Amino acid sequence: MSADANQDLLIELGTEELPPKALKKLSVAFTNGIVDGLKKAGFEINEVESFAAPRRLAVLIKDVAASQPDREVERKGPALKAAYDADGKPTKAVMGFAKSCGVEVEDLQQQETDKGVWLIFKASEKGQVLSVLIEDIINQSLAKLPIPKRMRWGSNDAEFVRPAHWLVLMHGEKVIDAEVLGLKSSAKTFGHRFHSPGEIVLKQASDYQEKLLSQGFVIADFEQRKQKIRQQVIDTVKQLKGEAVIDEDLLDEVTALNEWPIAVAGEFDAIYLDVPDEALIKTMQDNQKYFPVRDKLGNLKNYFITISNIDSKSPEKVKEGNERVVRPRLADAKFFWAQDQKQPLETFNTALEKVVFQKKLGSLAEKTQRVTTLAESIAVQLNANVDYVKRAAQLSKCDLMTDMVGEFASLQGVMGKHYAQKAGEAAEVASAIDEQYKPRGAGDDTASTTTGQILSISDKLDTLVGIFAIGQKPTGEKDPYALRRASLGILRTIIERQLDLDLKQLISESAELLKDKVDASKVEQEVFDYIIERLRAYYLDQQVTVDVFDAVSALSPSRPLDFDKRIKAVSAFRELAEAQSLAAANKRVGNILKKSATGTIVAVDKNLLSEDAEKKLYDALNVLSHVVEPMFDSGDYESALSQLSSLRDPVDAFFDSVMVMADDEAIKNNRIALLNTMNQLFLRAADLSRLHQS
Repeated sequence: MSADANQDLLIELGTEELPPKALKKLSVAFTNGIVDGLKKAGFEINEVESFAAPRRLAVLIKDVAASQPDREVERKGPALKAAYDADGKPTKAVMGFAKSCGVEVEDLQQQETDKGVWLIFKASEKGQVLSVLIEDIINQSLAKLPIPKRMRWGSNDAEFVRPAHWLVLMHGEKVIDAEVLGLKSSAKTFGHRFHSPGEIVLKQASDYQEKLLSQGFVIADFEQRKQKIRQQVIDTVKQLKGEAVIDEDLLDEVTALNEWPIAVAGEFDAIYLDVPDEALIKTMQDNQKYFPVRDKLGNLKNYFITISNIDSKSPEKVKEGNERVVRPRLADAKFFWAQDQKQPLETFNTALEKVVFQKKLGSLAEKTQRVTTLAESIAVQLNANVDYVKRAAQLSKCDLMTDMVGEFASLQGVMGKHYAQKAGEAAEVASAIDEQYKPRGAGDDTASTTTGQILSISDKLDTLVGIFAIGQKPTGEKDPYALRRASLGILRTIIERQLDLDLKQLISESAELLKDKVDASKVEQEVFDYIIERLRAYYLDQQVTVDVFDAVSALSPSRPLDFDKRIKAVSAFRELAEAQSLAAANKRVGNILKKSATGTIVAVDKNLLSEDAEKKLYDALNVLSHVVEPMFDSGDYESALSQLSSLRDPVDAFFDSVMVMADDEAIKNNRIALLNTMNQLFLRAADLSRLHQS
């Protein structure tokens, strides 16, 4: 095979165990950095394989050329008339240009342009070889990796996320000579730390994956390893007649911890099942990296699946070891569960007085009081059970001071619900303590109980208004108080649960409750605009077009449920055959009204209507307004706009035959008033002039 032929390029960096939660991100960034570097250098990139395991980052790129392609270089010199003096001798300018190109003046070529003839230098530049370029490309990729803190090791100055121990760099069968992180390149890789501690010499780059698998006890491909673990967990659980709880983030982490995964089932004492499932699952997942097991009905079983990184000759010992390690963890959870119930949930409120929510906004106890007041007000507006709402709000933050939530912060709300249930609180009150945090993410449901919905809205709104008032609104990607998520949570709860609430009014109430801490009244409009802007992404996700959103948003409806009805109505209207023509008409009317010098547009004077088309439009508007006004009043925008679509013909006829800007001032103003009547009717739903014409 000739040295110039395309060959597979392999780069592997061997390290100490890499941080498991960062492995996937590091691998993607490393691969992208190498590929981008090669592309910038002019190499053609075809198939790319990425590998990531606890002790290695690697990339294999198929069919890479041995050198960059040759390229044509062209440099523009002086104009021909400036290149020679009156005697025809080369000027200093052209001699300097020729010298900079490394040629004689007579070697330069002439090029005609529309601005005259110029001297140019043309040459073919030989592409640099891969072996010269690759070291720099690897170093640049490593320098750009998302590593918050780099470390040094040994006596060299190299820095990386973990100490690096070997470097494989091969192009086909040839080792490319390079030095990266103080390591000299070779064809030697290393397999599993225990099953294959010796070196594995690769004959060619393409042998990498197979040799690691057959000799090294390493499944180098992250996705392959992940699917193997998933399948092993599923198969092992079947023997226990159960179903595994497979959290995708945990699965990624376990994949990043193991090179040669072997599933092992373990068991724990059934007495621990008295503790709420969520706490047991959390301790197994977070502390032990175990996959919990449920029965067919969804009840937690006293089993777990762990993934061992060795194929042990005595799997029973691996099983016993894991059972021994998990026991004290479960015992802790059982202790916290018992300990927390020794005092009534509400007594934890006293401790909240010493916990700062935000130093300018006071303690968590003060926040709880504000949320309680706001929640009671919303309960009255929705005709909900005020006693439930008040009780749930008063207990809402108590579980933050329990031992269990102190150990597992993500169980806030969940444990509050369990402690409230144990204490005999009303079922809806207990559920609301958990539901205040809903929706916890994009794929999560909103609160299902009315009390939970009210508590969720009140808690999020207090945070939003307070943080805006102290000047800490989100900037760019930074959103430490998760205000984007809170805004969307409020909107989704109101819209999806059909709550008829006025957002501006709620913001104003929330601002009033903060007055002892900060003047929040000055940010009310800003908070409203910020929350409504989150609706844009919400509707775009539902395939609502931007122009439909803008048409409704232009009117700034303050009730999200009403906003939603308008969105649905305008989306339906947009599909009608008449929509395009009426949207164009509304745009035209809007422009006429903007230019109109008439201050307050008066009512239409029927006696001043002379043209047939304007009379017909007047009559149509008269009839329709009586039909659609009650529809608008009741929020039935879709029916109203459907009725208004019948205006297309009279409106088209009006613009075809009536001169709006008549010479007679009274007639002109009357016609503008007629158009304004129509415009105001459509504006009861949305500003249709913003709809795009297809």
